[in-house]
Amino acid sequence: MLGPVDIAVLVAFLASAIGIGLVAGGKTKTLDAYLLGDRDLPWWVILGSIVATETSAATVLSVPGESFGAAGMRFLQLPLGYMLGRLAIVRFLLPLYFRGELNTAHEVLRDRFGPAVQRAAALLFLVARTLGDGLRLFLAALVFHKLSGLPLAWSVVVSGVVTIVYTVLGGLRSVVWNDCLQLVIYLLGGIVAVFVIVARIPGGWPAARDFATAGDKLRVFDFSVDPSDPYTFWAGLVGGAVLSLGAHGTDHMMVQRYLSARGQRDAARALVTSGVVVFLQFALFLGIGVLLAAFHTLGGEAAPARPDEVFATFIVRHFPANTGRIGLLLAAILAAAMSTIASSLNASASSMIHDLWLPLRAVAGRTAPLSAARALALTRWLTVAFGVVQLAVGIAAARVDATVVSRALTVAGYSAGLLLGVFTLGVATRRVGEAAALVGAAVGLAALLTVQFVLPPQGIKIAWPWYALVGATATIVAGMAAAAVFPRRTDG
Repeated sequence: MLGPVDIAVLVAFLASAIGIGLVAGGKTKTLDAYLLGDRDLPWWVILGSIVATETSAATVLSVPGESFGAAGMRFLQLPLGYMLGRLAIVRFLLPLYFRGELNTAHEVLRDRFGPAVQRAAALLFLVARTLGDGLRLFLAALVFHKLSGLPLAWSVVVSGVVTIVYTVLGGLRSVVWNDCLQLVIYLLGGIVAVFVIVARIPGGWPAARDFATAGDKLRVFDFSVDPSDPYTFWAGLVGGAVLSLGAHGTDHMMVQRYLSARGQRDAARALVTSGVVVFLQFALFLGIGVLLAAFHTLGGEAAPARPDEVFATFIVRHFPANTGRIGLLLAAILAAAMSTIASSLNASASSMIHDLWLPLRAVAGRTAPLSAARALALTRWLTVAFGVVQLAVGIAAARVDATVVSRALTVAGYSAGLLLGVFTLGVATRRVGEAAALVGAAVGLAALLTVQFVLPPQGIKIAWPWYALVGATATIVAGMAAAAVFPRRTDG
């Protein structure tokens, strides 16, 4: 349980997040400032925001569970693919986003295909972000619940409301500066955890090293070709690269950060450097999992039945109370969750206003522009609305089986492959039109649902790093085929 010192550390973290929102709010007078930071954010701040945004509470808690189990350090093959994907984004996609004054990633699809594809992509993004990040909020609240003793629903509310407040107050400036703070906190929490775990291992560092070596925990590369194994070199390099292309190249939550940079060069610098930081970050949390395996094996303490609970259980049972270290670790877990959720809320409001609200308003014949004050107020209310929906998803997840939550998170990740497929159709060919692109996305979705839910009962299992490749490939092939039936209009 939390002692007074731990509570003070946690309260200081939450108060600082709101304080940053208040300071950033003083510089937020226009919609462009609120959603894109006046396109004048330093590259290193964007770097910190990219890393923190892609690191959720699920990452901090579940990655140690992977190395605790049979995967060991083989997980590190994935960030190698992530780096390759980032380089491809810099080469092929960033130039699209800096061609003109775009506000969202989906406006590229509008310019290439038409408004229907833009709206479909925006809806896919909004559903995926709201569902996925609501579930990630629930996972962070689980640990808060165990450590604080608060009811689970209230733990979700506390975790979410602070995030909503500082996001609404300061917009993207508040989000990215808080992301940088939260990145430092959860990395610091991870480093503290390493030393606490080692102190509990009989024999300390030498015993942990000998255990890891004898158990083949430190091996990184696996060149097997088993498609059901997520931790092979090929799944990491190819699957990870395609996943990164989709998640970082077409997801508006990430593209919004590039658009807030001072130029294409700064955006590229932040994106590529973030790949190095992510690799080191994964190495840290995978190392925690290996140390936990040594602790349970050499110390003789029974491990939790689920590997993804091993880190949280260690914090609850073995972190020294009332020294501030439990408070720091809880702040670290909340920081990882809040960074993703805040980015999600701000990006969702951005997509709703620019991809759906303003275009549909124009279609309805309301051509008079919104005043800056009214547009800003509307966007803030949309941010609150998305926050409330994510809170509802997090609270509802408490009543759902853990397996269902895991599957729902996977479904929420479908958007990376589908959007990458549609973007590829737009960039690589001129013969695919609006209707064919929508057909391709529908087929891609059907392919992903088949891979996850239909094939496994037949004994055919495809590991999750390949999902983005499956979705993108099916979308591209189906879109190209559909172009023969639905030719592109020459006036579009």
